[in-house]
Amino acid sequence: MIGHVSKGGSFAGCLGYCLEDKIKLTEEMKAQLSQVDHLQHKDRAEVLEYNQCFGNKQELAAQFRDVAKLSKQVEKPVLHLSLRIAPGESLSRDQWMEIGREAAKDFGVADHQYICVLHKDTPQQHIHIVANRVGFDGKVASDSNSYKRMAALCRRMEKEYHLQQVLSPRAFLSQEERQLPRHDQRKEKLREDIRQTLMEANHYPEFQKKMEDLGYQVIKGRGISFVDDKKVKTKGSEVGFSLTKIEKILALKQELEQKQKEHSIPDGAKAKEAPEIPGRRQTERPRSNSPEIPGLVSQSQKQIAFLLSKLLEPTHEQGGGLPYELTQEYENRKRKRRRISH
Repeated sequence: MIGHVSKGGSFAGCLGYCLEDKIKLTEEMKAQLSQVDHLQHKDRAEVLEYNQCFGNKQELAAQFRDVAKLSKQVEKPVLHLSLRIAPGESLSRDQWMEIGREAAKDFGVADHQYICVLHKDTPQQHIHIVANRVGFDGKVASDSNSYKRMAALCRRMEKEYHLQQVLSPRAFLSQEERQLPRHDQRKEKLREDIRQTLMEANHYPEFQKKMEDLGYQVIKGRGISFVDDKKVKTKGSEVGFSLTKIEKILALKQELEQKQKEHSIPDGAKAKEAPEIPGRRQTERPRSNSPEIPGLVSQSQKQIAFLLSKLLEPTHEQGGGLPYELTQEYENRKRKRRRISH
């Protein structure tokens, strides 16, 4: 089990991320991705528990802010915990709820306002807990030794629920536990941050800005590297996201967006930009209301969505290589087949 702890100042922002679908995914993209990876991209968040609070994002944020005002000293009243199990493992709804309660108790917010949310849009099951560090008595939950507490919680839950042991941070492990294979939490976090940011960004400047907002320094040259808030530098290829792969994902997203725009334009408005149909001579322009065009565009969109889902799949391998369908070898073979067909 991998756990992450962070603090923040915006309840609305944190609650929005935990309760809502990915903002850059259209309804059509959610449906297409779900067909490919069999995950739930629409209504991905299920609230497992409301503790001392209720309502939608706006109502929850207002309630949290009102209680946070009871302490004038705390600058970051938002406590955000996330817990994720290893690929292939599964827990029931009730088990996740119990783990959420244990996490709230270990971090001193069991009697505070918090919600526990299960996300269903990734292969690894995981929950988010958004809590108010300020209690109804005005006292603030301590944030000291947060990584040590999270490590201890993960080890305890692994034993209680017979989960795979995923060890981190190393400094807080016993001598015996240090001999077990490690799971690098820093790289796991970077990998997931890159993946989530690529889901939201549509071009490179937006991607870089969002990564910088998360606290990373982005260094782009022949490749790409990320420096976290601890000044640790990690190459993108070490976490499965090389510069080539990142740029290809963003290019595919722009291509998909363009095709969706073309597909939504009324008949005749943009007939000259209709996609070329393989085997048709350039002089033969299809009519704007031809039934072939929508079907072809839809198939093209599905292919792009499929490639995007493959590129965005969480991977624990280094290299960040491209799927064969996006390699130069595949493109060369594709061009050769086209010449032969003509």
